[in-house]
Amino acid sequence: MVTLLSRLFIKNHEDTDAPRVRQAYGVLSGFVGIFLNLLLFAGKFFAGTVAHSIAITADAFNNLSDAGSSVITLIGFQMAGQKPDPHHPFGHGRIEYLSGLAVSAAILIMAFELIKTSLAKIIHPADTVFEPLIVVILLCSILIKCYMYLYNRSISRKIKSEAMMATAADSLSDTLATTVVLATTLTAHFTNLHLDGICGVLVGIFILYTGLTSARDTLNPLLGQAPDPAFVKDIETLVMSYDNILGIHDLLVHNYGPGRLMISLHAEVPADGNILELHDTIDNIERALQEQLKCDAVIHMDPVCTNDPEVTALKETVRGFLAELDSSLSLHDFRIVKGPTHTNIIFDLLLPYNFKLSDEEVKDIVTAKIKALNPAYFTVIHIDKNFT
Repeated sequence: MVTLLSRLFIKNHEDTDAPRVRQAYGVLSGFVGIFLNLLLFAGKFFAGTVAHSIAITADAFNNLSDAGSSVITLIGFQMAGQKPDPHHPFGHGRIEYLSGLAVSAAILIMAFELIKTSLAKIIHPADTVFEPLIVVILLCSILIKCYMYLYNRSISRKIKSEAMMATAADSLSDTLATTVVLATTLTAHFTNLHLDGICGVLVGIFILYTGLTSARDTLNPLLGQAPDPAFVKDIETLVMSYDNILGIHDLLVHNYGPGRLMISLHAEVPADGNILELHDTIDNIERALQEQLKCDAVIHMDPVCTNDPEVTALKETVRGFLAELDSSLSLHDFRIVKGPTHTNIIFDLLLPYNFKLSDEEVKDIVTAKIKALNPAYFTVIHIDKNFT
């Protein structure tokens, strides 16, 4: 069904990396969600009124809020697809994350309301009415919500959207909620055991958990989460495939919304290479990153001395010092600057987050080991963090 709808309503539907195609998928999902949730609200509200069931009625209004969430998703994708402007030169893609956060907020509000209403039903219980039509409506609702979960999850995976995954999670929580409501209705009819309020609280707690999880997943990109390790690996593989690239470091990935990535990195090149040829290589890499990985890249060339035995030997000795301290430590941009009275040993030291020692403690230990080799050695160490 997903493929059929996308073929009917989305031009170039297979090019899911294109911003316009992603926008079209989001809008299509929004319209489908609005229609189906309004249909479910009408059916469940009728069933809840007939059965005098607070759980069914609450589930109906849950679907009404889902229709509102679908409106938010639709508007979010429409706004996220706007072109860059002078005030937003990187586009409006992060609005998609904000729409996902708004959906999560709607889930949380509904969870609180359901728990509050269900607690009132526990304190003031009332009999419910059983009708076969109610069971049919609830069963149809479960099937429709299962379809919506699979549909939204499929779109989320196609276009790599956290907002759509939040919508899918909401549909899954609704499926469970309606299943519990159906089970409660059947239990009350066949056993005369009224669990309407208790089950409402349990469903509310589950929906609350779903909302918190969805909020976390949509907040992370806004706060600046680490990039996908597979994406980082693809960048490293592509860059290192070019001749004269000896290594890369200081990779930064800036996420301005799905399909709007900018990266910067330092590429190590031979210090004795032809500067024009090396610059041409860097230009080619930047174009390849744009064409193959759909990201704008800025690459800084770091000249590395490869033919000086003294530099090579000392670098390996310092690497040994780092390995003795911790195997996770590494260095780059190693160079030696000699003067009449002392020699500067300059390098960047990559230190993991939450390392057992402070930055200054690591510097002091490494400096002491280097000075033990030669009192004329002075260290200039810059502490780096891994942003990938």
